Amino acid sequence: MSQVLTVNDLAIAFPANQFVVRKVYRAGAIAMLVLLSVVAGRGQATGESKNEIKNIQVVDGAIDGNVYGVGKSIRINGTVKGGAIAFGGDVIVQGTVMGDVAAVGGSVIQLEGARIGGDVIVAGGTYRPAEKQPNRSTGARTVVFSGYEYELQQLMRNPTGLLSPGWSATYIGLRLLSILFWFVVSLILTAALPGTVSRGVARLQLTSLRVAAIGFLGALVVGFGVEACLFLLPTPVSVVVGLLTIMLIIASGIFGRVIIYAATGRWLQRRFLPMGHQSESMALLLGTIVWGILASLPYVWPFMIAFTIVLSLGLALTVGRGATWRNPAAL
Repeated sequence: MSQVLTVNDLAIAFPANQFVVRKVYRAGAIAMLVLLSVVAGRGQATGESKNEIKNIQVVDGAIDGNVYGVGKSIRINGTVKGGAIAFGGDVIVQGTVMGDVAAVGGSVIQLEGARIGGDVIVAGGTYRPAEKQPNRSTGARTVVFSGYEYELQQLMRNPTGLLSPGWSATYIGLRLLSILFWFVVSLILTAALPGTVSRGVARLQLTSLRVAAIGFLGALVVGFGVEACLFLLPTPVSVVVGLLTIMLIIASGIFGRVIIYAATGRWLQRRFLPMGHQSESMALLLGTIVWGILASLPYVWPFMIAFTIVLSLGLALTVGRGATWRNPAAL
């Protein structure tokens, strides 16, 4: 039977900081309720913005090749002998398309009397035929990946927004929720496996460059070596290698983040807080906030995430070395 970890359990795990743990959890619960309200209200406003008039590219007459639309919708009134695809918009077929029709960040709309000869592929939107039995070729397939239509649409229309996200209420709320989530995960893992976290923090403080170098080499091996094994080895063996690689990435990502947060928080406490006001829970909170902010900066967050992955992989590959967290030499 699974055991639920409560606030009292964490307070017992940190007997010297019961008051801090309880205060943090109370503040976290209030912050989560406020952020959920903000995100819900923002989501309603986002849904209303979808009904705005879109820029539509109208295609009349006969087109021998394919039709593309980037950041806009396509309305086909004539005949397209090839295919049609829209990035960040809808494909509205009123005439005939002999090839495939696809929409990324939009929907495929087939009006009455229209014909689509090939497959229909939709990512983010839906396929909406006006007739119960749409005019399609026999054996034509329909592939739909619904969800996140608005997000994909904005990404297709403004690709640089991926590196420089807008500072909206939704974005800030999601980032704060991410910080709160990783802080809770860090508290649970530190309480459950204090020795593992302590040794990892000490190892990172003493040999950070070596850990980073090993993590970089490990990332190269995982990125290229494992992919080569998937093609060269037999299928059963390649499946096992792939599953083990995924387990390694997930485990190292979770424990590596917690160790990096703890090490960063301890460093900040030593630099800016007196000895009497230092605690493990506060160190985890400070480290989570710092890395959460770094992972939210425009044009910087990809490098921060890559750096975190490399360090996490290096910590996983050097497990078993180093002293404990409370080793005076490490501190």
